[in-house]
Amino acid sequence: MKRKPIYVEIEMETSLERLWHYTQTPEIHSRWDLRFTRIEYLPRTSADEPQHFLYETKIGFGIKVSGKGMTSGSHSKESGESTSALKFWSDEKISLIRTGSGYWKYIPHSKGITFLTWYDYETRHGAPGQWIDRLLFRPLIGWATAWSFDSLRLWLDRDIAPRVSRTLYLLFALANVTIALTWLYHGIVPKLLYMETGELAMMKASGLFGGMETTAVIAVGIGEILFGLAFLFLGRNRFLHYLNIASLLALGCTAFVAKAAIYKAPFNPATTSIGVLALSLMVLAMRPFLPDAGRCLRQPQKKKHVDL
Repeated sequence: MKRKPIYVEIEMETSLERLWHYTQTPEIHSRWDLRFTRIEYLPRTSADEPQHFLYETKIGFGIKVSGKGMTSGSHSKESGESTSALKFWSDEKISLIRTGSGYWKYIPHSKGITFLTWYDYETRHGAPGQWIDRLLFRPLIGWATAWSFDSLRLWLDRDIAPRVSRTLYLLFALANVTIALTWLYHGIVPKLLYMETGELAMMKASGLFGGMETTAVIAVGIGEILFGLAFLFLGRNRFLHYLNIASLLALGCTAFVAKAAIYKAPFNPATTSIGVLALSLMVLAMRPFLPDAGRCLRQPQKKKHVDL
């Protein structure tokens, strides 16, 4: 089965020296890279000996995967371009990766640094391992690499520490899930399952649909379900949150015109809408400070790879 190597490239405004330090120092590297929980250099008997290291990744439920690696070479060109190449492997059966190799490349230019990586690996467990890698693991580890690169960019260029980035990202995800669940609930429960509890009456009171109120309630319910699902997959989209704010304001005005008395109820459209509207405002405010794998290039731009 043909494998597609993982490639990630990002632009940074930092210096080569600072970027090298943050990527080549194990205890710093493990802070920004989602792929590793711990990285540890092993002692060398001489400066000419390749640098060996241990790596470890916790995958939850007390389970961790560890392996070893070796820095197989690094060099700097007169232009300042530097490369750090490595090989890695794991003898643990739980590890899908058997052995692999790759490199990091640092390319200085007038506006900063182009930082990129290319790596590939062989899997274990035969054909099942290859399919798991192709369908799940390789896309996931590629995304984790790109997300981590942008997290490093935020740390170096905007002084936003990786721990802060991860906390903000969790809040961002929680906000989008909450918005999604709110729309899904309102689309499913009061409109599709129990429209007689008030939705149908409000639709009739509006006088807009002339005998087709039930169909209109169902259509609105389906629309709200689809809108809610969009926040689970497109929650970073700015327009989606603008649309959420506008929709909540419009629905609030419509409910007031159709049945103003509903706003006297304990849990009314105002109490629901204000909270969900505020979540969209929070997401819009957080967006510039969130790592985004989409900021990275995932295909090489006709660059030559390093022979390992």
